[in-house]
Amino acid sequence: MRSLGIDFGDSRTGFAVSDELGFGARTLEHFKSGSLDKVAAHAAELAKQHGAGEIILGYPKNMDGTPGIRAERTERLAEKIRELADIPVILWDERLTTVSAHRLMNVTNVRGKKRKNAVDSISAAIILESYLDSK
Repeated sequence: MRSLGIDFGDSRTGFAVSDELGFGARTLEHFKSGSLDKVAAHAAELAKQHGAGEIILGYPKNMDGTPGIRAERTERLAEKIRELADIPVILWDERLTTVSAHRLMNVTNVRGKKRKNAVDSISAAIILESYLDSK
């Protein structure tokens, strides 16, 4: 079963999809919109296109494990996606995924506009791979 990973942001949302066996994730395009309705509709469409049986949505937590300031907005997005996609949406701890994405881009020398366009999708792939590794 494929899984869809999401890194929800204020202006851009990154997406990634797993392989059929759930061993790895590859990035998909990022989506430019902060609208919950538009992001939810896009996520549901991507899940359908890729045959995803579940969606792993990055859940913003503080370093002490408590829900972050964006947690409520993320929970609302999860509900909207559940209504549209009719598949499980799992909230997954996303602490330090953006930091990891930036470190990876430093190592691979991704700079400028490419970096800005890639960070959210790379974060989504890291979220998804973290979830897959836990299984």
